[in-house]
Amino acid sequence: LSSTWADYVFADDYKLKPLEELGKYIKSNKHLPGVPSSDEVATNGIELGSMDAKLLEKIEELHLYILKQQKEIDELKVLVLKAK
Repeated sequence: LSSTWADYVFADDYKLKPLEELGKYIKSNKHLPGVPSSDEVATNGIELGSMDAKLLEKIEELHLYILKQQKEIDELKVLVLKAK
């Protein structure tokens, strides 16, 4: 279970998609990468355990994006304060 649970998202070598790339994927496919489309779910159904792990992965990725953006905001604040 530990290899299929989403904590691998926090590994140092885990690569988040750049937000621009993620946005393009969503615009083109109308769903998140790695998450089945509504058509796929209608055709194949879902396995709840693996879907829970996938949803947790997406939640954890969101937290990583938020933390990254906060770091960038903090760095910009420092630059603005130095420029004053």
